[in-house]
Amino acid sequence: MPAGFGVPPKAKENRQLVEERVQEARAGQGVPETLTIEFRGLPKHVEVIDMPVTQLYYNPGTHRVRAQRSHDLLKDRALQDDPWSEESQDYLEYLLAATPADPSKPDPKFDELLESLREYKQNEPGLITRDGVLVNGNTRQAALKKLGVPSIRVGVLPASSTWDDVQAVELSLQLRPDRRRDYSYVNHLLALDEQVEAGRQLAEIAKNFQTTVPACERDGWILGQLRELIRRSENGNLALRLMDFENAKERLFELYRAYAKEYSKNKEQADLLREARLSAIVLGFAKTDVRCIESDFQVRFLDKRLPEYLQPTVPEAPAALKIPGLNRTVQAASPKVSIARALTDSVLKAKAVQVMGGQVPAEQLAEASEKISELEGVFEEAIEYAGKFVRERKKRLAAPDRVNDACKDLEQCITDLVLARGNNSLDEGAFDDALLNLRTILGRLSKEAAKSVQLPEEGVAWLRNVAAVDQ
Repeated sequence: MPAGFGVPPKAKENRQLVEERVQEARAGQGVPETLTIEFRGLPKHVEVIDMPVTQLYYNPGTHRVRAQRSHDLLKDRALQDDPWSEESQDYLEYLLAATPADPSKPDPKFDELLESLREYKQNEPGLITRDGVLVNGNTRQAALKKLGVPSIRVGVLPASSTWDDVQAVELSLQLRPDRRRDYSYVNHLLALDEQVEAGRQLAEIAKNFQTTVPACERDGWILGQLRELIRRSENGNLALRLMDFENAKERLFELYRAYAKEYSKNKEQADLLREARLSAIVLGFAKTDVRCIESDFQVRFLDKRLPEYLQPTVPEAPAALKIPGLNRTVQAASPKVSIARALTDSVLKAKAVQVMGGQVPAEQLAEASEKISELEGVFEEAIEYAGKFVRERKKRLAAPDRVNDACKDLEQCITDLVLARGNNSLDEGAFDDALLNLRTILGRLSKEAAKSVQLPEEGVAWLRNVAAVDQ
């Protein structure tokens, strides 16, 4: 398997062992176990064999921990230089068992996998190259090793496989509808971006990722924003990392939708909305709080509450900027947008120091943490008043209000059921008829939501899944 990350030290030994076990599987009694994969655009059945866990290598290019590798920059650099060393393989094993948003903590989902393997053994085979590199099943291998299980069942890729094949097959297996553990959000973005960089059309990518072209466009925009935020957060040799935004998925979805809607009317207002919301996202505010931030947030609610020592310093900008190499100029950002960007930059740089924790001097960390705490307080007060303003402006009863009212009625229904059970007064037939009516209503609601919401988020996706299961 040329190119890519090269050949691991035990490659020759593994090729021989794989070939022996494939031949044993073919010669054995009964039907050999196979695994169906998509290989170079076509379905392919590959043999499944047992391999010692000590012989196999974690895939240094796996999308499973792509963003988390930056958790330890020295180990990441060592992994890039020599992916097959014991140190690099141990680092990959550590990341596979860690929480994506904070690799310093163990992942509860990994613990669930341990319990599943302990109780039910290995249900689905992994997949390896002939050199013994795991294409799929990296996390299972880490769990089996921790449990002390000596071997793992794996399918075997054809001998002609390249690193491009490895990446394509890994994605196709991960994106199957019956997958058990999704990539983390940022790693999903990186996997999608990798396909774009490879020159594939968005329609093809959307089909492979089982999503839509608008959703791919949204994800591309979000990844671009995150990379720009990282650049803007640079504070000496410190900077935020992609994995620091793992838990911001829903807030970034809403930002994209709000920004696109505002941009169609006024670019400056859209930029003001984006900067204010990005600051709130970096400060860790919840989705319901961030939702209250609109384009006038900074001027109307934030500036008057921001102490002078927290006011950003904005360098004077020219009225127009020259485009290098072209005899043309473009209008520079307005003063309002420049101030908003400067405040976001201030938040980003302080946050970059805070997230690095013990890697910075205690005095610098304390200063950054104090600044973040003060900014959180200012934003919290401003968001509270912004929320009141938004609610007063939207007093009319809209679709979300109807759903919230229905939720309150259902909560009361739960209480009524408990009381009815106590005195045996439930009319079971009438209750069943009411539930059938609820099922019909939810089906109709799902159809209208699908027509009205172009990029469904968690709630609408749940509703559509419920209706689909019922059908």
